[in-house]
Amino acid sequence: MSAAKKVRKAADEESSAAPNGKLKTKDYERELAKLHVELVKLQEWVKHKGLKVCIVFEGRDGAGKGGVIKAITERVSPRVFRVVALPAPTEREKSQLYVQRYVQHLPAAGEIVIFDRSWYNRAGVERVMGFCPEPQVERFLRMTPPVEKAFIDSGIILLKYWLEVSQQEQTRRLEARIDDGRKIWKLSPMDLKSYNRWYDYSRARDEMFKATDSSWAPWFVVNSDDKRRARLNLITHLIKHIPYEELPREKIKLPDRQKAHGYEEPDYPYKLIRELSWPSE
Repeated sequence: MSAAKKVRKAADEESSAAPNGKLKTKDYERELAKLHVELVKLQEWVKHKGLKVCIVFEGRDGAGKGGVIKAITERVSPRVFRVVALPAPTEREKSQLYVQRYVQHLPAAGEIVIFDRSWYNRAGVERVMGFCPEPQVERFLRMTPPVEKAFIDSGIILLKYWLEVSQQEQTRRLEARIDDGRKIWKLSPMDLKSYNRWYDYSRARDEMFKATDSSWAPWFVVNSDDKRRARLNLITHLIKHIPYEELPREKIKLPDRQKAHGYEEPDYPYKLIRELSWPSE
C-alpha cells in the first residue's frame, strides 16, 4: 500500500475514533511530520499535473484558522501554497462586483490558494455587524452556489472548512491574547465587538450552511477546541480529498565543490551582529 493510500486509510479510521485526552507534544509533532511529507508529495503532484486547488477557511473568532494554515504551509513552497488574507475593502473595491475582489486571487495551474476568510465575509461578519444591507446578503446566499459551480467547472478543486469552537474555549483564547505580547495583534476591535454576538453569528452560520452547503462545494466542519487534533484531522481530510500520487524521484548526490584556485577570504570589516549568550540544552 502506498504512503498516500495509508494516509487516506488513516483518515477513515481517525474519523471514527474518539479523542483520548490531550495529545502529547511529541505525538503531535510526529504525526504532523508525517502529514508534512504527504503535503510535499501533494505539492509536487499539483505542480506536475497543473491542478488548481482553492481552500477556504472560515469560522468563529479564536477558532484557530491561522494555526491550521500555518501547520499546512510551514514545510511547503510559498510559490505553490499561496495564502490570501485580504484587509478591509477600499472604497474602490466596495464599488466593484462583490466577488470580483476574490476572483483575481483564485489559483492558476500548479497552485494551491488558501483563503484565510473569503467571500463568505458577506454571510458572516458583514451581515452580523451591519456592514451591508440584508437584501445584499440574501442575494449573495442565492448566487454563491452557482458561482462556486462555475469555479469547479473551470477545473478548480474547491474545499471549504468551517472551524467551530465552544463558547468557553473561545473566551479562554481571547482572554489569553489580552496580556500576551505575541498575540495582541490577533485581538482586533472587531473581535471585541463580535464577542458578545455569539448567537447572531450562530444564526448567520446556520443560514449560510443551509444556502451554500452544495453537493459540488460542501462545507466540512472541524471541532477545534483541541487545536492539535483539529490540525491533524483537517490536514488528513484535505489530503484525502485531493487525489494525488507520489512522483518518482531521481537519486540526488551533491556534486564536488569547485577548487579555490587561489581564492582567499578578504580582510573586510564585516558588520557582524553580536553573538549573545543563550542557554544550552
